[in-house]
Amino acid sequence: MHNDLSDIAGLAVGHAQDARLASGVTAIVFERPAVASLCVLGGAPGGQDTGLLEPEMTVETVDAVLLSGGSAFGLDAAGGAQAALAAAGRGFAVGPVRVPIVPQAILFDLLNGGDKNWGARPPYWDLGRLAAERALAGHDGSLGSVGAGLGATTANLKGGIGAASAETRSGLHVAALMVVNAIGTATMGDSPLFWAAPYERNGEFGGLGWPASLPPEALKLRIKGHAAEPATTIGIVVTDAMLSKSQAKRLAIMAQDGLARAIRPAHAPMDGDTIFAAGTGEKPLGEPMPNLTELGMLAGDCVARAIARGIHEAKALPFPGSLPDWKSRFALERDRFFFLPTGDPLAGKCP
Repeated sequence: MHNDLSDIAGLAVGHAQDARLASGVTAIVFERPAVASLCVLGGAPGGQDTGLLEPEMTVETVDAVLLSGGSAFGLDAAGGAQAALAAAGRGFAVGPVRVPIVPQAILFDLLNGGDKNWGARPPYWDLGRLAAERALAGHDGSLGSVGAGLGATTANLKGGIGAASAETRSGLHVAALMVVNAIGTATMGDSPLFWAAPYERNGEFGGLGWPASLPPEALKLRIKGHAAEPATTIGIVVTDAMLSKSQAKRLAIMAQDGLARAIRPAHAPMDGDTIFAAGTGEKPLGEPMPNLTELGMLAGDCVARAIARGIHEAKALPFPGSLPDWKSRFALERDRFFFLPTGDPLAGKCP
């Protein structure tokens, strides 16, 4: 397994970004329309065509999901992605017309130091089209400061895109891709230790483990700027199982548990925390209750792992005053921390 969305057959990821702007767009494009829903738990969400994903709404499937920087300006990206998909003959058939269904979630990255003086037209329509075209051309498994994660930040470290995947006992697969732009932190206090540590696999975000005791400052409130500054962590979980729309909704709800395990605080008033869930239908779900329960549990684990990987793989923006990235921050201050050997159940002991 590749530990990203490529472990789910029938989809591809494309990224487009502008380094000067310090923002970008990520497109998840399905080879065939996928059943999808979502769960929104942040107090200040932003999105497009998200209402149609509720189980009682008519449209059952989507052609792509878009994740974008730019706050409300970023909503233009869906139009560009729709143009790329329409050119490829994709979309919901209405007589002779095809309308690509592309739900979208946005994050706030307007205060990260990039040049947002774009004039009369924000660049997100073009970025959305480019991201979708790249996904149509093939999968890009890049993590960290790419696409929608280029301008992402947290309260203390540079944010970014992370991914993770898992397999159920019956052979179903689930994977998550998250863009970490949280109002809170993914790490414990001033340490390099991740809240998601219990769910880590194969040292995917440093292998530091869980501390023998929490650092004294770990449970204090630490937020970006002040409580009125928008943030948001957005993403998607996908399974190769055949799901109904209501089952996809439940998968999205359970996946949000992973966000709460990996970020402190989560689901705040100015967060827009949104997770999409989709099923490509490659495999039968089997017995619904136990199998959907296991998929949801693993989806939450994958979300937590993906969030930590997004921080671990990010690179600092090249602007004065920009937040440090995890690797450079803790490479410079490594001597402050003592770690037991990787694999020890008490790995990550902090003075």
